[in-house]
Amino acid sequence: METPGSQSSLHRANLERVVRAVRLAGSLTQAEIARTTGLSAATVSNIVRELKDGGTVEVTPTSAGGRRARSVSLSGDAGIVIGVDFGHQHLRVAVGNLAHQVLAEEAEPLDVDASAAQGFDRAEELVSRLIVATGVDRSKVAGVGLGVPGPIDLESGTLGHSAILPGWGGTKPAEELEQRLGVPVHVDNDANLGALGELVWGSGKGVRDLAYIKVASGVGAGLVIDGKIYRGPGGTAGEIGHITLDESGPVCRCGNRGCLETFAAARYVLPLLQPSHGSDLTMEGVVRLAREGDPGCRRVVADVGRHIGSGVANLCNLLNPSRVLLGGDLAEAGELVLGPIRESVGRYAIPSAARQLTVLPGALGGRAEVLGALALALSEMGDSALLDGSVTGAPAMSAPAFT
Repeated sequence: METPGSQSSLHRANLERVVRAVRLAGSLTQAEIARTTGLSAATVSNIVRELKDGGTVEVTPTSAGGRRARSVSLSGDAGIVIGVDFGHQHLRVAVGNLAHQVLAEEAEPLDVDASAAQGFDRAEELVSRLIVATGVDRSKVAGVGLGVPGPIDLESGTLGHSAILPGWGGTKPAEELEQRLGVPVHVDNDANLGALGELVWGSGKGVRDLAYIKVASGVGAGLVIDGKIYRGPGGTAGEIGHITLDESGPVCRCGNRGCLETFAAARYVLPLLQPSHGSDLTMEGVVRLAREGDPGCRRVVADVGRHIGSGVANLCNLLNPSRVLLGGDLAEAGELVLGPIRESVGRYAIPSAARQLTVLPGALGGRAEVLGALALALSEMGDSALLDGSVTGAPAMSAPAFT
């Protein structure tokens, strides 16, 4: 039995520190591991050699700053994680290994009127199918990240009744899916996972403070403060869609009037164009037509951008992020929507905050949320089981996000 403070317990702790650093980053050079963990270069070299000999990590030649280096990543067969993203009209699942490589990914339409039970059944089927497609043993599943389009109560794990998916309010998504899959499931709202995906793999990589704005059937924001997702004590931080723009405006699904969502979300925007463009119009279609020069669609996209910019200006004044990323179908409009967002930020935000802000489209498109779900699963798994040769049943780490 290891005694706290003993040489063996210190060595074990250093092993876990190195494994955790590599697990969260995907891959690191030995110099980067030393900077991340605070361990000496010699200690890192010895630990990496031990982990490599034990089959926990793989070491490959690389270069850093023009010099030869060695890149360290977790072994490709050390385990897998699964990301599940429920949207208003889709279900997307991805399977990745612990070296941050996506092994399989698939999306399919989701009937928005389907019950929660039907949705979870379909998720279970798709997860099983993709695991088989990867050829990885099911016992290697370390955990699942789950994204849903609504606020999650952090204490109870319950999905709020303001969620976009009808009939899902009051359910416990993580608990439901965990019962079906038999592995730990960690849940968060889709905007937070979009922010996490962009932070780890996309336009937010290397940024410590950012906001990811997702505009779809609703409007939400994932907030990153000091490199970590900020959820608030009740899990409802980032509900930017319910900032009031006009007290006499349309009634929002939250019960208030004139929320940003009533001026930007698809359910409110599309009816403006349907008399002239038909009832089958989608936001994806609006963006495509706007890019092709359709004057009505260009005007609507620009108006939506200005309204979103008003909400972003409020974020700037309160949180002073260095970057705002736009996700969802609207991001494909490029400068047609980003320009008006910047215009509103320049008009309504404190000048110093506006000058420090960069507004960009997300780099991951519709994959941001499912990749964020993979990142969530990776961040919540433990390291002891990796060192002991089995990923299943690993205890969750306390850190909720990549650093």
